[in-house]
Amino acid sequence: MSQSVSGIEPGQRQLNGPQTSGREYRNLSMPSLQMDTDYDVSVPMRDGIELLADIYRPATPGRYPVLVSASPYPRQIQNLGAPLGFIEAGASDFFVPRGYVHVIANIRGTGGSGGTFGFFDGQERRDMYDLVEWAAVQPWSDGNVGMVGISYFAMTQLEAAVEQPPHLKAIFPVAVTVDLYEAALHHGLASTSFLTPFLSMIGMTSGHGSAFYRNKFVDAASYILKTPTIHKKFSTMNGEAAMAGIKGLLKLQHAPHPWDDLWRACVVEHQARDGWWDDRNLLPLLDRVNVPVYLGCDWDNVPLHLPSTFKAYFALVNSPHVRVGMLGKHGLAWPWESLHIEALAWFDHWLKGRDTGILEGPPIRYVMPGAEGWQTADSWPPHAAHIALALGADGTLAEDEGVGGIRQLMSSGAGLNRDHPSPVDPVSSLTWTSQPLEHDLDIVGEIELQLDAISTAPDTAWIAILQDVDTSGAVTEVTAGYLRASLRAVDESISRLGAPALPCRTFEAVPVGKPVKYRIPLVTNARRFRLGHRIQLIIASDDQNPETPAILRFRHASVGTSSLNTISSSSRLMLPVLLESR
Repeated sequence: MSQSVSGIEPGQRQLNGPQTSGREYRNLSMPSLQMDTDYDVSVPMRDGIELLADIYRPATPGRYPVLVSASPYPRQIQNLGAPLGFIEAGASDFFVPRGYVHVIANIRGTGGSGGTFGFFDGQERRDMYDLVEWAAVQPWSDGNVGMVGISYFAMTQLEAAVEQPPHLKAIFPVAVTVDLYEAALHHGLASTSFLTPFLSMIGMTSGHGSAFYRNKFVDAASYILKTPTIHKKFSTMNGEAAMAGIKGLLKLQHAPHPWDDLWRACVVEHQARDGWWDDRNLLPLLDRVNVPVYLGCDWDNVPLHLPSTFKAYFALVNSPHVRVGMLGKHGLAWPWESLHIEALAWFDHWLKGRDTGILEGPPIRYVMPGAEGWQTADSWPPHAAHIALALGADGTLAEDEGVGGIRQLMSSGAGLNRDHPSPVDPVSSLTWTSQPLEHDLDIVGEIELQLDAISTAPDTAWIAILQDVDTSGAVTEVTAGYLRASLRAVDESISRLGAPALPCRTFEAVPVGKPVKYRIPLVTNARRFRLGHRIQLIIASDDQNPETPAILRFRHASVGTSSLNTISSSSRLMLPVLLESR
């Protein structure tokens, strides 16, 4: 039995990160219960496979609403307190004392659960339905089920919701991915610096049983990690640090099946979108979701979860209530503890029938990096007008193209760079920079790079990084866009300015030596570029060079072709500027 209670009040274990989207809440459940646990509970699936779950529940007998968290990550360490990028189920010692049961489950083929891991496939969706319905009829359940957790825990929430389990009442999928292709292959560019360690990590952690994770050493480590001075330091653990930690696991052994098979499927066998990826794309299914959904992300999460946030928002046409909370830097840190008060207000409303105020005010609330306070919007994107900045031949980024011309960069493909390149060799990336801004400029919404280019190879890559350069010259990466040139076809029927639809289904060789027009979406973002700052754009065709910027250090497998790429000054960067800031 545990008497630990986390929260934001004096005497509680203090949670890291922002806890609300700036709203004031009322009638929230207060912590009054102690916690009991049931470990390694078997949960039967319809095909006879059993998942394993840990149950954190109030010690006082009764029936309570249930919050389900499911992922391939070790359920046994979700309350360890370590700053690891896969401890994302939420703090049980927050929810349980306030009258919820917290079920943390391992999905099929992970953490001792039966079956084979399918990586966000149709079987996983059916399992989530069964898991929710199982939780609804347990003796400690009142039949009202919600789901909570970020990242893969968020993905399983929408997997469950599209299957429409009758007892699922509300979900809170912050930092979600709804389309695996979009996360693993950025418009055809394999995100191997994430995908490779990710699959290796799941393979390695799934090879250990509960005895590995539950012992006196782990208990002692948890006690130390949760001491206030140490725990507070984790509040700024970002994706970059998390990725570095995961990469260390590559040195450890794991069984090759199914992890290496899945890596090969993603990176080698299915480089264009096909039926394999269609089975792992929830976007066409989101119109089935009929429960309230709270979406959110941090603006830094450009190469992984941020692209899905607003795509999900637009696709959830039959959810009765969709709310969005967008966070700034360190909004999501590890272990995930941010937005717990927000989640409590959400679930108290939908699972307990309390009037908390969670539905009051505009449905979208967001931090705008560079500005103060919370911004609000009734719909997305806010009222903005796109401005077109030319990629000048002299390296300037301005509304006036000036004298037309070209600039060139070289992609060395399969590692053909010499150790000592000649001074006359073309550079591997190009930079365009604006003049210092004469006033603050608020960029909010969908961004597009309209690129006019010529290549000397039948395929190449385009990687675009948008940056904010302050008055001291310090650079902040804002967002990015990616495209494999041979997958450039745009579905104009469903495109809109700033958001070209790239199906990535059919390879079409780049016509060597001939001009090609590309529409490259940069991931939706928000930023106040302040007076005196400069807007900067970097374009490369390969980011394996450590000197090339890469947001959160997410880098891509090379397309493999060596190419001289020529970019014309007729190219344009389309930026959505809030009308009141122009």
